[in-house]
Amino acid sequence: MSSTPSTSGSSAPHERRDIAESFGAEAQRYDRARPTYPSALIDAIVSDLPGRSILDVGIGTGISSRQVRDAGFDVLGVEADPRMAEIARRRGFTVEVARFEDWDPAGRRFDAVIAGQTWHWIDPDRGATKAADVLHPGGRLALFWNVGDPEPDVAAAFAELYRTVGTDLPFVPFATPALAGQSRILTAATDGLHRSGAFTEPERWEYVWETTMSRDAWLDQVPTAGGHSRLPAAQLEALLAGMGAIVDSCGGSFVMHYTTVALVAAGVEVA
Repeated sequence: MSSTPSTSGSSAPHERRDIAESFGAEAQRYDRARPTYPSALIDAIVSDLPGRSILDVGIGTGISSRQVRDAGFDVLGVEADPRMAEIARRRGFTVEVARFEDWDPAGRRFDAVIAGQTWHWIDPDRGATKAADVLHPGGRLALFWNVGDPEPDVAAAFAELYRTVGTDLPFVPFATPALAGQSRILTAATDGLHRSGAFTEPERWEYVWETTMSRDAWLDQVPTAGGHSRLPAAQLEALLAGMGAIVDSCGGSFVMHYTTVALVAAGVEVA
């Protein structure tokens, strides 16, 4: 399930601090239930870097950082939610608790700045400027998201369930294809990089994959989606019960089709 909110409302995602800083309420569940990223993406991000130092913006519980560390790189995390940061620390990462826009790098520079599933929660202009400031010459910025859709009939059933339950989420999950909804997020990020004048033209990379999602795995993941931990208990229980029934009707599992989409740019010297 994508945790990326629709931008069709009046507020951009990074202005919804109530949602952006709510993930720690389900930190343990987030750590076990959220998917990792394609190894080909991680390999491409770290390929030909000038060194081995990585800054993970919104490290969360360290899901993407564990893959980067396994590739032989050193990772420092910045994380706004201390509950998420604590789990990443237990995983062996050094994490500094701050919003990235306000974080003090204290003169440190990095060979790459990465952000997995988080850049939409960051002001695209301030974030781009800060990332440029902390990159070594020739360093790389990589922003990436897992964007998932079930089969259309399952997606339609999920969307109708959200409408029936009547949550106050600022969007109806699964009402539109996730990658189409992601396009505005990608545009906002790209525009921020352009306005900074500090990066090469961003490249867009896509990795298509799928996984079979069991009923239990899906019901474990749903509460980690943006805004769900803030729902009244009765609403969340109704959602989970309804989703369990939908998955049961599919034989106890369904196929989730993912596109992992990345924006990747190199830092340039600004005159």
